[in-house]
Amino acid sequence: MNSHFVQLPAASLASFALAVLMILGPARWLCASPTEETAAQREARMAWFNEARFGLFIHWGLYAIPAGEWRGQPVPGIGEWIMERAQIPVSEYEPLAREFNPVKFDAAEWVRIATNAGMKYLVITSKHHDGFGLWPARQNDWNMRRTPFPRDPLKELADASAAAGIKFCLYHSILDWHHSDYGQRRAWHDTATGPPDMDRYVDYLKAQLKELLTGYGPIGILWFDGEWEKPWTHERGVDLERFVRGLQPGIIINNRVGKGRAGMSGMNRAGGLGDYGTPEQEIPPTGFGPGVYWESCMTMNDTWGFKRNDHNWKSPRMLIHQLIDCASKGGNYLLNVGPTAEGEIPGPSVERLAEMGRWMRVNGAAIYGTTASPFKRLPWGRCTVKTEGEATRLYLHVFDWPANGELLVPGLKNQPLSAALLAGGKSLPAEVTPGGVRLSVPPTAPDAHASVIVLRIAGLPDVENVVLRPDAAGRLKLTADEADLHGGIKLEGTPANIGFWTQPADWARWEFRLPGSARYVIHAELASEGGGQFELVAGDRKVRGQAKPTGGYQRYERVRVGELELPAGDVKLELRAVREGWVPLNVRSLELLPASE
Repeated sequence: MNSHFVQLPAASLASFALAVLMILGPARWLCASPTEETAAQREARMAWFNEARFGLFIHWGLYAIPAGEWRGQPVPGIGEWIMERAQIPVSEYEPLAREFNPVKFDAAEWVRIATNAGMKYLVITSKHHDGFGLWPARQNDWNMRRTPFPRDPLKELADASAAAGIKFCLYHSILDWHHSDYGQRRAWHDTATGPPDMDRYVDYLKAQLKELLTGYGPIGILWFDGEWEKPWTHERGVDLERFVRGLQPGIIINNRVGKGRAGMSGMNRAGGLGDYGTPEQEIPPTGFGPGVYWESCMTMNDTWGFKRNDHNWKSPRMLIHQLIDCASKGGNYLLNVGPTAEGEIPGPSVERLAEMGRWMRVNGAAIYGTTASPFKRLPWGRCTVKTEGEATRLYLHVFDWPANGELLVPGLKNQPLSAALLAGGKSLPAEVTPGGVRLSVPPTAPDAHASVIVLRIAGLPDVENVVLRPDAAGRLKLTADEADLHGGIKLEGTPANIGFWTQPADWARWEFRLPGSARYVIHAELASEGGGQFELVAGDRKVRGQAKPTGGYQRYERVRVGELELPAGDVKLELRAVREGWVPLNVRSLELLPASE
């Protein structure tokens, strides 16, 4: 930024901003950039976020009462969007407030569940898109003051978080389906009078935020959402970010305060606002380098707010792998729970968090405060890093334990100083080989989900790019995260798959090296809700495959594609759609087996 101004203390900035508002009127005129800070100041402000790596997201509100059903019928989509998805008139939605009486709510228990899982912060919905405030706000009574519940859930959670030593953070929606002045009023808003007034709505939004930021102690993160609709502009985002920092200068603000977010992938385009990116329901395929902060928010099932008939739970193993995947790419993992209307976190969520906690109590050192992996890919898992003076600790997270008792860290050229299992500390022999550092490991994995080896090396990691080759038996597995992706397709999930393949013009390519020409039988690990055809192409050679419905995009099956003769040397194998009758696929891997087997 090239603006020039005198840097005032935070309190002076807040007073100055309020004075300007009094003179100039509505907030739309305050469009200057937030106060500048040095790189060192920003790093210090973000330090706890970078150290934490693991947080709890809580979506809780009136939508937990219908829990995915309206007038006796299931409503498609995520639970907290039921007002929009079912187009519920405001006059019919408002009575839910009189039913919201979460007598089983126990803030200390919620915080205990989070801390036992190894989480270092929690983010709760102070206001979601339905506009209902989860505290007794003073601006109106569309909040806890309209309920029979006499307490303040946010205050109790803030106090319980402070007592437990974890950061208390707030999610606050910019858009509002309930407020008459919000600029994109729904047709089913049947209680509104007069035209919407976005300037007046922003004054209301700021009054809410001021109440939260001055009455609930230090807020670690303000997690904005709902910025994508037309009434919200970049200028309003600049103004709101400045306003919030004037109230709590040390606060962290996500990038959804502005208009720069690139869809669900969550990272900012040029000129975006906020401190960090917010990938939603996906993990970036790679990290972003030093000084770029991000956090993937994910659900345990398919919804954020409580939905009684959503039983599509991820396994504890998958959740632990997602946490590791985020840390290995230099990011945080914000895992969601959707409490019931009575105030309880659902049992399946509690069970999964407890299992994650058992893993974290042993392996937390391999997550907290780590930096991104120096490896483009590891065939058996992930890596996180900590530097310590002249040495570096590589935490090797092994998902697929080697049956032959040898684990190769491919391409690593550093001299190993020591190697040991993180669980129990058993030392492991390590040696440098032409292919990388080879470790001798026990015959069975210490942990069923992910076993961690601590490899200390001299200096910073020196890693050579590894060319994919068949193993000693001539077999070659090509995983999704090894592919070069073209078009709109991208990686998602853990283990990674090629997803979002809705356009048949999109394609993927793997590059590898074969010692000689050979004929291969090729299998693909696929998931699809319908049957579609695809091709594998290597130069002028191709084979066509047929996908069958697997029962959903998370249900994978191994499908025999066919046989293909491949030449010696460097090979480029392309995966392409057959345009006629194309049905989207998710693809986890291709496996090439010698046809002689």
